Order: sequence, then structure tokens, then C-alpha cells
Amino acid sequence: MFHARKLVLAHFGVAFVAFLGALALGAWQMYIRSPLATWVNNPEHYYRSVTAHGTVMAYVLPTLVAMGFGYAISELALKRPLVGVRWAWAGFWLVIAGTMMAAVTMALGKASVLYTFYPPMIASPFYYFGVVLVVVGSWVWVALMSINLHAWRKEQPGESVPLAMFGNVAGAYLWAWTSLGAALEVLILILPASLGLTDTINAGLARVFFSWTLHAIVYFWLMPAYIAFYTIVPRAIGGRLYSDTMGRVAFVLFLVFSMPIGIHHLFADPQVGAGFKFVHAAMTAMVSVPTLLTVFTIVASVEIAGRLRGGQGLFGWVKALPWDNPWMLAVTFSFVMLGFGGAGGIINMSYQLNETVHNTQWVTGHFHLIFAGAIVLMYFMVAYDLWPQLTGCAPLSATLIKWQVWTWFVGMMVLSMPWHLVGLLGMPRRMAYYDYTHPDIQPQAWTVTVSALGGFVLLASGILLVYILATAHKRRAAVVQPYGFSRTTHPTTHTPALLNRFGLWVAMMIGLTLVNYGYPIFQLAVLKEASVPVIPIGSR
Repeated sequence: MFHARKLVLAHFGVAFVAFLGALALGAWQMYIRSPLATWVNNPEHYYRSVTAHGTVMAYVLPTLVAMGFGYAISELALKRPLVGVRWAWAGFWLVIAGTMMAAVTMALGKASVLYTFYPPMIASPFYYFGVVLVVVGSWVWVALMSINLHAWRKEQPGESVPLAMFGNVAGAYLWAWTSLGAALEVLILILPASLGLTDTINAGLARVFFSWTLHAIVYFWLMPAYIAFYTIVPRAIGGRLYSDTMGRVAFVLFLVFSMPIGIHHLFADPQVGAGFKFVHAAMTAMVSVPTLLTVFTIVASVEIAGRLRGGQGLFGWVKALPWDNPWMLAVTFSFVMLGFGGAGGIINMSYQLNETVHNTQWVTGHFHLIFAGAIVLMYFMVAYDLWPQLTGCAPLSATLIKWQVWTWFVGMMVLSMPWHLVGLLGMPRRMAYYDYTHPDIQPQAWTVTVSALGGFVLLASGILLVYILATAHKRRAAVVQPYGFSRTTHPTTHTPALLNRFGLWVAMMIGLTLVNYGYPIFQLAVLKEASVPVIPIGSR
């Protein structure tokens, strides 16, 4: 029996409803910036929308999906009831309360600071209180994942932790540590300024604290997607996981290398020394290793599926793959977008090349391909896969899911590829308005129009997603089949202790973070010149 069914369903339901609202705002932003529309004459409305879109997509959607999927994994992989259900509901309601508090503040125009909320722009304290509640609610999930793993280990001493739970707890520990940077920024620097207790703020220190969170949060976003790659995709396409060990290595490497790299977002900031910028650039290259391992392992797993279906020869297995299976399409499209986005990321992380694309539409295209493309697409597939377990419905319509997957992929490519082009030409991001009659900008007008059309395709895809999930209950299943994760090609009876526990890897994560951030934080904390006057957004 799935005891946490309603809990998981609540997390996914709120996540995708909020996602659809933020998606509509994103489509409106693209339309209003394009030559297709007349400018609204109030840039504050545009930035209000951008803040809401970014806050939901970066904090609310991935946090609720990770929490809901994590609770499901805890029960389904460990095969035991979730410990601490009441606490889990408390964490959920904290996230909801924080989301509502931040949403109302943004709607009133008192928090148009974008989701990065870089000082000296300061929003109403209620926006930050809302963000804090979301984070605290997620910390409840972190604690419960650790508690449930500990309870299982007491009952199964010496046993290998199921791979899905191993990745789930790795993601929880990563989030607990990476969210600390933004928490310190808000509690120590931003809230005192927002509450009117100080008229200045150490902007340099605040940006370094936020960089602690800014890039590592991407790997918190991707953990549910990578868990799906390893533990659902092989089973869903009729294959086997090539290597359980490779999955564990990838998860612990994300723990180690995700954190000490965030200052590569501050290459243009003069407050941070060139030496630490270079160190963070070099460390950023290391985080590609677990992704490359994952691509190899999942492609090998897909090949196994093709050969089990009769594929022969060097590439005959490709033709034999179940291309009519939505999971096969989804993992293919996800890897394509991951490849394009990752290639763009190589430019972003380069200490020299970054100057070419810094603060241009290139950056927007890059992270939309990685997160909104490769990662969010797998969020959809996880929801589709779990929905019969959560609602008792019959298997969802493969035809509708394929339409939704195709439209999301096409829409994301049409949206983001023109951004890369105009980014190389120097078009700045975060701009509310472009004068397309200007001779230097007029030739780029078509790219914004194309991107706007891609945004509307994405909106249609999002509506189809919610429709599929919302109407699934109309087709009840006579019997809901037991849920299972992927089996490995060569099951192992013993997992090395280093790949079955987290102590060493968490210690390395903390140690590398302190080495790479300790001196810049100390240096800026005592640098008086880094303090600047506060710029309140909206009335307090």
C-alpha cells in the first residue's frame, strides 16, 4: 500500500499548477518584448512578471517536485511506510505559505528584484520571508529523507541502499548545503536592509553568498531527472541499467563538485580576486564528469534495450528501440537539449570566453535548455510514471504524452536557439524593451519573434500536461500494477561502503566549499568599500 500517496499527489499538483501560471507569464514576457506587440509603457510590470516567473521556476517547481518524488522513492524503493508523515505535511504547508506570501508581495509590485535578488535592489521583507519559508519547508524534507534512510538501515544492516534512494538522499544533502548560501545572504544582509534597520548593504558579500547557491542549485534541480535516467528509463523502455555502480559514482561526484564553482557567475565583479575566479572556473569543468558518466551509462542501457528487442550489428540496436514509447522520446530529447546547453555552458565557465556572452541572451538560452528543457521534461515523465500509483488511474494515453513531449522539445528549441545567436551579437538579457526601429537592432527583430512563437508552443505543451494529469482519473484501473525501478544487467550482492554511505562525500563537499569560499567571504566581510546604499523596490 502506498501510504504517502496523498502527500506526493499534493506536492506534484501544486508544483504543476504553479508551473503553468509561471509558464503563461514567460510567454507573455516574450510576446511583449517582440515586434508583435505594442509596449505596455510600464517596465515595472515586465520585471514584476520576470520575478514571479523566475521564483516559481527556480524555487517552487523543483523544490516541490524533488520533495514529492523523494517521498515516493522513500516508500517505493525502501518498501516501508514513510516515517514522519505529519512532519512531511508540515513542510509542505510551509512551502505553500511561503509561496503565497512571496506571490502576493510580487503581485503588489513590492518585489520586482528577479529571482536572483542581487543587492542593492531590496524588496519588501515579506518576499524574503516567503522565500525563507519555502527553504525551511524543504529542510524538513531533507531531515525526513535522512531519517527514513537511517530507519531502513537499522532494519537492513549491511544491505545496499537502493540506487533511487541513494540518489534521492544525495540530492537532499546537496540542497541542505547549497541553500545555506542564499539563507545566509537573506538573514544576515538582506532582511536587515529590507526591514529598514540599515541604509547600506555589502553588495559584494551578498553576491558571493548567493553564488554559493546560484550554480549548485542547478544540480539540486537535476537530481530528480538523473534519478529518473538511472532508475526509471531502462525499465520503461524494456531494458536493463548498464551499471548501478556508475550511478552511485555520478551522485557522489555531484555532491563533491557542485558546490565550489559558483564564483564563475561573478567573473565581471571587481570585488572578487582573479585567482579565485580562475579556481572556480577550473572546478566548474570537473562537474561535467558525472554528467558524462551518466550519458555513457544511459546510452549503454538504451543499447541493451535495443539489443534485447533484436537489434543486430553496430547500430542496428538504434532502429530496434521503442521509438513509439514516450520515455524513449523523452530521454532522447532531454539528452539533445542537455548537449546543446552543456556546450553553451563551456563558454560560460571559461574565464576568458565568458566576457563575450556575459549578461547577454546567450546565458538565458543556456539555462533554459539545461533546466527548462532537459530537466523539466523529465519532471513531466516522472509525474506520468507515478500517476497511476497516486490516483489509481489506468496507464495514461501514450499518444497524448508523445504530443506533449514533442511540443515541449520543439518549443524549447525554437525559444532558446535564437537567444544564443543574438547573445553572440551582444543583445542584453533582462531588458524590458527593444526599439526595433533602430538600424542596429532591426535585423535581430525576427529572432525575438521566433522566440515568442516558441514560448507559445511551450505554453500549449504545458496546458496539455496539466490536462493529461487532471483528466487521468476518468479512466480507472481495475488493478494498479506494483511499482518497480530498473534492474541492473549484472546485479551485485555487495556495494562498496564508499558508494553506500555519504560521510566522506559530505565532508569533501563541505571542505571544498570552505576552501573555495572562505577567503573571498572573509575578505569582502571586512571591505568597507563593498557597502553601497540600499535601493528599495516598492514601498515598505
